[in-house]
Amino acid sequence: MRVIAGERKGHHLKAVPGTNTRPTTDKIKESLFSIIGPFFDGEKVLDLFAGSGGLGIEALSRGASECVFIDQAQAALKTVHGNVAACHLEERSHIFRNEAKRALKVLTKNEWSFDLIFLDPPYKKQQLEQLLTSLAELALVNDAALAICEHDADALLPEIVAGFKKIREERYGITVLSIFEYEKEVAENE
Repeated sequence: MRVIAGERKGHHLKAVPGTNTRPTTDKIKESLFSIIGPFFDGEKVLDLFAGSGGLGIEALSRGASECVFIDQAQAALKTVHGNVAACHLEERSHIFRNEAKRALKVLTKNEWSFDLIFLDPPYKKQQLEQLLTSLAELALVNDAALAICEHDADALLPEIVAGFKKIREERYGITVLSIFEYEKEVAENE
């Protein structure tokens, strides 16, 4: 794995040891960022199931101002810390160990809000609709924020969830990227 573009292009990223974490492949990452970017201008990013931190690091390399990385696995957090340090992105990174739903409540208390959200939970434990709903209800998303959900091809997500409107879906074998845009107006009319 590596950083594909931006100021940290070419930096190698380590994967989380073991088989419990499934990293986003460079091919999928490259395709994703060509869809949602390719570059950013100061956006705030949430990488909720950070794993190795590859998606958040890629966003930082491409111009996002800061990223909150959250994972509950100690091995993942150690890997994120190492990858962030190797890419010299410590000052723009906030790394926390927590369970996803609990983490969202903590972020609300600290008045965070995000422009770009990566949701790549373990395939067997996906609750993407609930997570999108929580993000909206807890006011953690800015208007026009993008939420990228990486999920198994068997998981079907509705077109609209709590103000998030699906704008694109891409399939890569067993992996699907569902890209949602948050529209405050849609949320208010639901």
